[in-house]
Amino acid sequence: MQGREPVAVTGLGVVTPAGATLDAFWSTLRSGRSTATSLPDAFADLSVRFATQVPEDIAAEEPTPTEQRRCDRFATHALVAARRALIDAELPAPDDPGRAGVYVGCGFAGIATVERTLADGPDRARLHPTLLPRIMPNAPGAVIAITEGWRGPNLSFGTVCAASSHAIGEAAQVVAGGQADVMLAGGAEAPITPFVIRGFHALSALSTRNDCPEAASRPFAVDRDGFVLGEGAAFVVLERLADARARGARIYAVLAGYARTSDAFDLVMPTNDGTGAAECMRAALADADLAPRDVVHVNAHGTSTPRNDAAEAAAIRDVLGPDQASVTSIKGSIGHLMGAAGAAEFVAACLTLHHREVPPTANTTEVDPDADVDLVTGAPRPLPGGAVLSNSFAFGGQNACLVVIDP
Repeated sequence: MQGREPVAVTGLGVVTPAGATLDAFWSTLRSGRSTATSLPDAFADLSVRFATQVPEDIAAEEPTPTEQRRCDRFATHALVAARRALIDAELPAPDDPGRAGVYVGCGFAGIATVERTLADGPDRARLHPTLLPRIMPNAPGAVIAITEGWRGPNLSFGTVCAASSHAIGEAAQVVAGGQADVMLAGGAEAPITPFVIRGFHALSALSTRNDCPEAASRPFAVDRDGFVLGEGAAFVVLERLADARARGARIYAVLAGYARTSDAFDLVMPTNDGTGAAECMRAALADADLAPRDVVHVNAHGTSTPRNDAAEAAAIRDVLGPDQASVTSIKGSIGHLMGAAGAAEFVAACLTLHHREVPPTANTTEVDPDADVDLVTGAPRPLPGGAVLSNSFAFGGQNACLVVIDP
């Protein structure tokens, strides 16, 4: 972020199908293990009957009974992940709560509450008073701010698959520009409902490997057939690098570059040649004042859909050249968390840089020869020093790219 204060990533928090601790999350990614499982009997009549879910013992672990009554599942995921990020950062209470803010991305907000309410056949006179607040897209940001007493910038982003990457990038700009001292940024989603699954199946976006869900998400594989829907949340703590160093914080990475662009092409499909994605990647590198040769790794959007993987691979080749940077997609392990995907992948990118190790792309054994990227498969790979790029490309052609470097 040229000409502005460097921004440090000092706290990471996750609630994912791979667990709700950084150790569990990272261990699952390193193992190349998938977390996809079959869904309960209530989904038995659907064409797609599997997903990646946050285990119930984790989902109910930390929200208080009051929080669970007042919040949709996506908001409780967000609240827990945000708390974990703050604990991880060992962040003292801000001197001025008006300079501490929260940015959150989501795609489907309180869709589970909506479906459950409609399925119950509600009488208008008996709707619960908290129904509408439960389904608001800005509910997680509001709940987190209320819980922490943070009165600074608080915005919500609805760019679906890129929403939480937009939240992180925009929050970093707020810190870098001096409008806030600390920001919590990330995303949350709980979209595993019959309506959402039917909708994505109608788009031919989901894998239909019902007989083997754990092998369904296979990014960049020659035989990929769609993504696996997932849920969860991920948040990061962002503060000025100088402030983080002054308080002796552990610094995972410096968020050096951010860009957001639009394909202006189609509501669902990316451009065939990945030009929209390539433009966003180039802009993020320019914002970080880095050259393509500085990038040693790409945490890809890598959905496991034929068209999107092909477009992203073309963009990576176009921007970085062949065999220049390793590539991985954690969606093979945890599925597509929609509005939380970018944040979970950004956390993975920070851990990759921090541990100097690239986790493998789960399930992919034969890389599509047309993709022609250096996909890490099978086992983790050591990472040399350099920049790591995290990609998020959403329905509607709304793109977000984040670049992290060593502190």
